[in-house]
Amino acid sequence: MQGVVKSYDPATRDGVVITDTVEMAEYELATDALVGSVFRMLRPGQRVIFDLDQQSRATSLRLGSEVDMGTPAWQEPET
Repeated sequence: MQGVVKSYDPATRDGVVITDTVEMAEYELATDALVGSVFRMLRPGQRVIFDLDQQSRATSLRLGSEVDMGTPAWQEPET
């Protein structure tokens, strides 16, 4: 799944991610969401790719990018 970080508390590691779909579903972070990832902390608005665990919590967070999100690439204006 793809989405953005809504909130994250580095002290407790509690957080929420929102999918970038029309439903904008919210998922709490699993306690192991950042284990083995490049992240040490998260910031609101950060794009991420994630999986859901058995309890429907976001886990296995990975870097998201505009390419991953299907966002059209920026193009140089024609002069």
